[in-house]
This record gives sequence, structure tokens and C-alpha cells, in this order.
Amino acid sequence: MSSLSRELVFLILQFLDEEKFKETVHKLEQESGFFFNMKHFEESVLGGEWEEVERYLSGFTKVDDNRYSMKIFFEIRKQKYLEALDKKERAKGVDILVKDLKVFAAFNEDLFKEITQLLTLDNFRENEQLSKYGDTKSARAVMLSELKKLIEANPLFREKLQFPNLKNSRLRTLINQSLNWQHQLCKNPRPNPDIKTLFYDHSCSQPNGARVASPAPTVMNVMPKQGGFPQLGPHTVGGVITPFQPQATTLPTPLAGWMANASSATPMPHPAISGGPLGLAAAPSAVAHLKRPVTPSSNPPVDYHSADSEHVLKRSRAVGISEEVALPTTHLPVGYASISRNQYNSDELPKNVAVNLNQGSTVTSLDFHPSQPTLLLVGTNVGDIAVWEVSSRERLCHRNFKVWELSACSTLLQSTLVKDPSISVNRVLWSPDGNQFGVAYSKHIVHLYNYNGRDDLLQHMEIDAHSGGVNDIAFSQPNKQLCVVTCGDDKTIKVWDAITGVVQYTYEGHEAPVYSICPHSKENIHFIFSTSLDGKIKAWLYDNGGSRVDYTAPGQWCTTMAYSADGTRLFSCGTSKEGDSYIVEWNESEGSVKRTYSGFRKRSNGVVQFDTTKNRFLAAGDDFMVKFWDMDNTNLLTTTEADGGLSASPCIRFNKLGSLLAVSTSDNCIKILANAEGYQLLRSFESRLYSAARSASEAKPPLGAVSSMPGVSMADRSSLVAPSVGLSGDNRGISDVKPKIIDESAEKSKIWKLAEINEPSQCCSLRLPDNLLAVKIARLIYTNSGHAVLALTSNAVHKLWKWQKTDRNVTVKATAAVAPHIWQPTSGILMTNEISDTNPEEAIHCFALSKNDSYVMSASGGKISLFNMMSFKTMTTFMPPPPTATFLAFHPQDNNIIAIGMDDSSIQIYNVRVDEVKSKLRGHQKRITGLAFSNALNVLVSSGVDAQLCVWGMDTWEKQTSKFLQIPAGRISGPFTETKVQFHQDQVQCLVVHESQIAIYEVTKLDCLKQWLPRDVSVTHATYSCDSQMIYACFTDGSVSVFTSTLRLRCRISPMAYLKSPPSVNVYPVVIAAHPTEPNQLALGLSDGSAHVLEPLDPSEGKWGSAPPPESSVGASSSSSQAVGNTNTDQPPR
Repeated sequence: MSSLSRELVFLILQFLDEEKFKETVHKLEQESGFFFNMKHFEESVLGGEWEEVERYLSGFTKVDDNRYSMKIFFEIRKQKYLEALDKKERAKGVDILVKDLKVFAAFNEDLFKEITQLLTLDNFRENEQLSKYGDTKSARAVMLSELKKLIEANPLFREKLQFPNLKNSRLRTLINQSLNWQHQLCKNPRPNPDIKTLFYDHSCSQPNGARVASPAPTVMNVMPKQGGFPQLGPHTVGGVITPFQPQATTLPTPLAGWMANASSATPMPHPAISGGPLGLAAAPSAVAHLKRPVTPSSNPPVDYHSADSEHVLKRSRAVGISEEVALPTTHLPVGYASISRNQYNSDELPKNVAVNLNQGSTVTSLDFHPSQPTLLLVGTNVGDIAVWEVSSRERLCHRNFKVWELSACSTLLQSTLVKDPSISVNRVLWSPDGNQFGVAYSKHIVHLYNYNGRDDLLQHMEIDAHSGGVNDIAFSQPNKQLCVVTCGDDKTIKVWDAITGVVQYTYEGHEAPVYSICPHSKENIHFIFSTSLDGKIKAWLYDNGGSRVDYTAPGQWCTTMAYSADGTRLFSCGTSKEGDSYIVEWNESEGSVKRTYSGFRKRSNGVVQFDTTKNRFLAAGDDFMVKFWDMDNTNLLTTTEADGGLSASPCIRFNKLGSLLAVSTSDNCIKILANAEGYQLLRSFESRLYSAARSASEAKPPLGAVSSMPGVSMADRSSLVAPSVGLSGDNRGISDVKPKIIDESAEKSKIWKLAEINEPSQCCSLRLPDNLLAVKIARLIYTNSGHAVLALTSNAVHKLWKWQKTDRNVTVKATAAVAPHIWQPTSGILMTNEISDTNPEEAIHCFALSKNDSYVMSASGGKISLFNMMSFKTMTTFMPPPPTATFLAFHPQDNNIIAIGMDDSSIQIYNVRVDEVKSKLRGHQKRITGLAFSNALNVLVSSGVDAQLCVWGMDTWEKQTSKFLQIPAGRISGPFTETKVQFHQDQVQCLVVHESQIAIYEVTKLDCLKQWLPRDVSVTHATYSCDSQMIYACFTDGSVSVFTSTLRLRCRISPMAYLKSPPSVNVYPVVIAAHPTEPNQLALGLSDGSAHVLEPLDPSEGKWGSAPPPESSVGASSSSSQAVGNTNTDQPPR
């Protein structure tokens, strides 16, 4: 149904309500599904009119639409059932149970059985959970409060709970206006006409041939603008709503052609648009210009506006150009008339990596300065912005996101930020003169900065621009005065005065969030193209006259538009929801696609980005590479992978000369690609900077510069100066190791020696018996009692080993001296997670055990399951993917609250009891792999595949701080590499585990206190001992290392010590667990599916080696100096 037809329904609802047709009003509300009348719903619930309640709901949702809907219907039917039981109407209760409640048995059989058992009780209040059930009236009120919350949270009711703000009797007013227009058009208008019907058009009879002046207002006074009124399709009433079509003015050339062929498109849902050709509110001189063909001048205005921001749904944005501004002549793109259009010179395209920049978070938008070709503006997914001088690899200035004046913002924005403070940059863009830039954020806000060079960056203006995300920003100069154009989730486009921040125009007409904008001008006619998420393209003049174009873009989803640098050719790039991507050139005179470029991956990973350069080339980021086309040839010209490591659909941006191309990478960096001209440009800037630096007595390293150490900035090298020492396990910097003259004979006895366990006879180990299928163990923990070990294998099956009370084990605790039993209930069932369609081996497995060991919550790529640890029965399942749960953690103070890490990088704070997500935390860029609560600090620490740590306050769930791990030189963090976190017993320090390192962080500021780097092997897992005095770690070579709490290595266990058969390169510990009360006992889960428990030879007194001497002692220094060149002292064997 069109937008106007929908509005007509609202007008009819208002009319029926004013005429007191109450039942008809609610029937139309239910049948149309446009407006959910909460007042009517409340009255029906409180009155116990259950049939009407469900009938009314059926117009908006069904039982199985989503979990909110299911909960709504369940609560209603449960209340109806309880009321029948309370009235001793058991037959009616049985009928409700069979007909209404049985449908929920498929989702929770145990709950249905419990409800059935209420029939056996004289008073259902004997059931503990229903003991507080009051009388019928109070019970309905309590349920209604819960239902209202569920309805407000249900996405199916979104935008249906608020009736439009209409003037009284709006439909009558429109009909009266129509009759006035009809009367004005009468050939013989009479005073005080007698209108007796609406079924036919009004017409006055001629009295004695005389024409009498009409009392009706003139057409121009009644009509808001020139142009007709669109017909309402099948809902049009002849004679009541009749379009009156005045003569239309001429459209500008680029728009007139589009409208000529727009008949195939959906009519514009704007109340002031004619069904035929539209008038254009332009001066006569402008119209005269528009009637002529557009012939570019020798020095045409150059438009620069890219559309590379992150898209509304948190996917990568496409890039285009459209800023409506002429550059200084010295920086106009170079003409290439001397080169044949059929000849391709590889030196023209920037394809070779010249510079690497470490931004530190995922790049979402890029833009080069309009007149300084090596100055790059960057926006990220955590709200940061930065200005880089790429020639010197120097980050000139950097700003984290913050609201400048919260009190001036709307209450909606303030409440949004309280609920979810995470925010990302959707778009950054320089102004035409480069003295300002704008930033569009994912929530409401636009920031404008004044930039005066180097690090001179000043706040200029903050605008609360749109409800929801601001998806794009552009600059334009329609009246030789700088304006800012924005678009957003609220389906509007707005034009703001760049000096005062006053909104000048608001354009409405899109039926979906507006995704991008492209201002432009031709022959002094200024206009704005806009695209929305339903694939519609519209065009607007700088007036209040509505859209002049309604066309559909290929892909019909995320589309950006861009002109070539000389403003003569128009392109668009779009990606469909299915992942099909398109770049097309438009024929502006006809409004049709002129050519479609080929070469895209069948299913793109994200929204493909594009940019244009030199009036000749197109570039797009797709399939982890950059692809290039000649504008005159639809076939792919060439590609570059930029030495690898690019994002799936990277952000890309040419500088204005086309000599440099900035591309985002998957490891939060930016690669600057250059052609020969670009290399020369970089060298010329470098030589100038070098000459200036030579005159300074001390040259400081540029902030954030990247050298041969990927992921580590120059400013951070002080913490990593130790890798020459740290690679052998010592954490100190070189400056800590001071030369000292030692009496070697006197100190020889004091030199500490690392404990090496290479034989089975040197420790007590036990392989746990297993009669089930041996599959790789993905997760392993001890129960909190210490009496059992629980494993989750990669085929989604849980295994539980329990120790029994014997003469050799009177404590019943886990031990390597006595073999446990693999435990199963008498039913023989297994605790098996639901799995997705993907290979279970590739699924992400996670579980969490309740504090009393009574149940385990677990997931393996499908729904989250809650198992009873005694019966192994599935108590419930919830949260079907997507997104998929990847980590689970119980709240330390409430077992009903769990933190759930997701594969979409979010963290959901979920209340199991009420089946409700309390908060959704966003701050990571990739899936969550670790969560840990601290009671002492009242925080939650999270980690992810993005190698980032985030700290969240448990009171408001706001992010307090975050930091990325520093990946050592020579190591690249893989796309699936997990980062784990665990709190020390003091609840202040945190153990951080990554395949490249083991580190200890102080959580409040995320300062790295200690770091240990392995050599030639990767860390698979690590954990604190129960007293936090030791750290157990396992490695890909099968070895296990025991560290002190300060990461000093005290013992190494060879795989030959616990594996009975010769070690294999394919068999290694995947996960390690520490006993909850025995500090020296650990358990290993191996890649071959086996589980092992290890203890020192004498568990009562034995320990894993002896602690190394303090770092300041002579012995320690000697050991460390030996360790630098000795791989056998402080490292797992190769």
C-alpha cells in the first residue's frame, strides 16, 4: 500500500472516531495493521475480553512471529487458564490447556507439563511460582504491565504505537478544499452553492447566463505549490479527490530526462507532486538555461563528495564523489588528452603500497584534503577521527567521540546514549576549501570542525541532525553560501547553514532510511540526489517543492552516486541484500542506465565501495582487493591485492590528483597505494619534512607511525622494546638489565634453574576414561565443587567425568591418582547443543556453569541451551541465530543475568527469568571471545577476535575504556584468533591470552603490567590457578608451561610426560583448566578428543618447580641474560 493510501486510512480512522463508530475503528485498526490502539487493548485485557484481545492482536502479529510475540500470547492464555482454575471451572481449564496452551509445548515441554500439573492442585497458588498470585483484577494489571513492555520491545509494533498528529476533522477539511476547487472550476460559479452530494463532481447551473464571482478562494491560494495532487490509486474517490493539473514548468536537463522515463517507477509518495510532468520553481533565466544542452566549459566546476561511510545496518559503505564545489585551478584533475582512450598505462593507477598507517580501530570513512594531496581524514567504528600526513606517516591530530553539549541534545538522543553509548563514524568529509570538515555519526549527531593546519583542530558546531543514524554528509554552495547536507534513518534529507547551524530545508518523501546524498550543480541549477535503503533515487531542488525524480537503482538496497571530476558523467554503485553488486553509468538525458560494469564477486562480503578519478577510472573495493575499470569499458581493467590483508569490502578513496589511493585493512590499518606520480609526491613532502627536522635538536617519533612492526605504533614501542629479551620469556625492557660485577664462585649456588618435566615418571598424569566418540575438545572446566570435569566437544556433545568416593579418594575431589567415571543419567541421553547448518567442527562453542553446578548454559553455533546437570535434560533454548552466541558468562551476583558475547561483535546482557535483553553493548569490531566480571571494580571486561579489550560499568553498562593488544613483530593476528580474559583473585588485575602473547593488565586504565611472548609456537590457552599464584598455559607444540603470577616461567611440561604414545604435531592441548581448590592441579582438553589431569608427584607437598628469584637479584639477571640466546631456558621447545 502506498504512503498516501496509508495516510488515508489514518484520516478515515480519525473520522470514524469523531463520529463514534468505535467498533468499526478497532476493526479497521486490526485489519489495516497500521495503528495499535494501546488504550483499546488495555481496556480489553482489564475487562477479560480474551477473544477480542487475541483477535485484535492477530492484525499485528502471530504466535510464532518472534519470541516477543510468543511471550505475549503465552501470558494472555496463561492468565485465561489461571482464571478458569481460580473459578473451579476445570473443564474450561482443560479446554484452554488443549486448544490454547498446547502450542507452546513444542517450545518448552517442561513448562507445559508444569502448567498441566496445576489441574491436580486444589489451589494453584500451592505452586511456589504462583504463590503471590492475587485476585483476578490485580493479576490482570500485573500482566498488562508486562504485556506493554513486550509490545513496545517487539519490532513488529515499531512505528505503530503512535497515531499521527492531525488537526481535527482533517478529512472533512480536505473534502471541503476539493469542493472549493471544483466550484472555482465551474463555468458558471454561483454564490452560496448548494452542494448535496459527494458522489459526483460539483457544477453550478448558469442563472440567466450571468457569471457571478465565486466566494471560493483562488486556486493559487489553496494549492501549496504548482503541480497536481497525486491520485490515491485504488482508493481514489471520483469527485472527492480530483487532481487539478496546471501547466508545468520545464525541468532542468539532468532531471527532465529522468522524469520522462519514470513511468515505470513507483509514484512519488509526496503530497505535493503531480502525477505528470512537474513544475520547477526556478527563475526564468534558469529555465532558459535548462532548455539548452549542457556543454561543459573549459574549466568546469569539480564536484567532490564520496559516500564511503559505514552503512545504516553496520555494514561497510560504498564510496562515491559528489561535493558541489570547484577546486582551485592549481588542483584541478589533470586532463589526459594526450593518451588514447583505448590505451592503458599501468603507471596511471596507484596500485603499489607506499605507506602503512596504524589507525588502531576499524576504518569506516576516508577523505583526502581538497588542496593538500597528502592530508588524509579518517573516521572509525568507535567514533574516533584522525588527520594523517601520509608522507611522514604522522597522525597530526586525533579526537575520541564525545557529545560537546549534552544538555542541548534531544531527550531521545540522551536516552539512546545512556542505553548504548557505543557510536561509530558513518562519514567524514572535508569542506570545499579544506578549512572545515564534517563528521556524521551513527546516532543523531553531526560535528563540524575548523581545521587550520597541523594539529590546530577546533570544535565549530554540533548538530542533533536526525532521529537515528546520520548516514551521509556533504557540502554544497547553492547561493554561494556554504551549506551542510545530511540524511538519516528518519527518512529525511536536511540542508543546514554551515555558519549558524540553522536548518534551511527538510526534504521528506523517502519511505526507507536515506542512505546517501550527492549534491551537484549544472548551469547554475543546484540539486541533490538521494538514495534510500529500498533502492529509490530521488532528486531535490533547494526549495520546498518535493522530489523531482523517482527511480529505482540496480540492487535496490545500499546505493551511492558520484559524478566524474569534471561533472559530466554520473555513476552509481550499489549492493543488494543478497550481496550482488553493481556499478553503472547513467544516461542523464534519458534517466536510464547507460552501461553496467562487470567483474564483481557473485556474493560480495559487505557493501561494495567505489570512487572515481581523472575523469577516466573507476575503482571499487571487493573480494579483499581493489578493482579498476576504464569508464568507457565495462570489462574489468586490473586489480590489486595491495600485498594482502585488505578488508572484504574495504573503504577506498583517491586523492584529488588520483596519484594516491587510501585503502582500509582488516587489521585496523590504512594502506596508501601510489603510482609514479604519487611516489614523487610523497618523496617531495618527505624531503621537506626531513630538512625541517634536521634543524631541531631532538626529533620525536610521530604519533601512531607504523614501521616494520605491524599493529604497533612508534609511540607504543617503549612497551615493546623488550621483544629482543621478551622473546625468551623475560618481561623486562633492556634498560632494566643493568651490568653488574659478580663474584661468580660466591653466587653460583644461588642461580635458579627451570624445572623441566620430560618423562611420565616426573609427574602424576591421568587420561580420563571415555567410551564416547573421541572428538576435539573445544571447552573444558572443573565444576565449582571440584568433584567433576565438564567438556564440550566440537560435535556439540558434553562429557562429564565424576570422581566417586573411595578409600583412595575420601574427599571425592578430582585427582590424577584415581580414575573417574564418565557420567550419564539412566536415560542414556547426552547433553547436545543445537547446531547450525555449518560444519559443527567450524562452529564456535561456549558454555558457562552456574555457581551451584546445577545447570550449564551452552551453545555451539545454534540456539543457547540450558541443561540440567543431573538429568541432562534441556530445560529451555533461546536466542536463535543470527547473531550466534560465542561466549557466555554468569553475572557474579545474579544467576538469572548472563552476559552473552555474539559473533556480530555485540554483547547482550540477558535476563533469563523474564526472557529479555536488558542492554546491548557495542564497542568491538569482531566476534566476542572472552568475558569476565569483577565484583571489586563492578565492571565487565570483554575481549574479541579484534584483539581489543573493553571495560564496561555494570551499573549503566557504559564503556569506560578500551585498548588494542600490541601484536609482536612478525606475527599477524588471524581472522579467527581468540583473545581470552580472566580476573586475578584480587579482581583488579586481568590475565589476557592471545596466540601471540600472555599478558597481565591493570583493568581500570588497561595498562599492560607484564607481557610474555612465545617463540616459534602459539599459545592455545592459559588460566590462573585457583589461588592466582600461578598461570598455566598450553601451546601448539603440546607443551604446558607453569608461570608465576608475574609471568616468570617456573616449570615446563613436555607432551611426552603425559602422552603415552609418541607426540604428534596434530595432537596438542586446545584448552586448559585449573582445579577450583587445588592450586597445583590442572586439566587439559586435547585436539584428539582426550582429556588429561596433571598433578605434581606428591600433591600434598609437591609443586610445579620452584619460583624464580626476584627480578632484581643477581641470579635472575644471569638467567635472563642467558635466555636471550638460549632457547632451552625459558621457552616451550620448538
